[in-house]
Amino acid sequence: MTPEQAAALTEYPELQRLIDLRGAGWMFLPTVVDGELVEVHGVRTWPEGWADALRVRYTTDAAGLRNDYTGGVTWQREGTLTEVIDGLLALPAPSDRLAPRLVIARRPLPWTA
Repeated sequence: MTPEQAAALTEYPELQRLIDLRGAGWMFLPTVVDGELVEVHGVRTWPEGWADALRVRYTTDAAGLRNDYTGGVTWQREGTLTEVIDGLLALPAPSDRLAPRLVIARRPLPWTA
């Protein structure tokens, strides 16, 4: 870990949760505007076309969802970074009999602007 990363984790310990997701196979894409990081998007794909997604604007502004293979949203949560990541990590794999399958929307519900 670089000194910059250690300093970021000291100031924002919630960032460790993103590191945990990266270790679980998530990929992340930053959104940078005028040289400033304004948002991070993450995605984890599953066999048969399922995907989990994450949007983080700040430690208190995050959203996550799961899409089925048709693009239907089967799970969605907004809240703090920790709340959303806890929800994503608690989701059973799409192949698990306890995984959410009921489509609640055909596209993501509007995330707070």
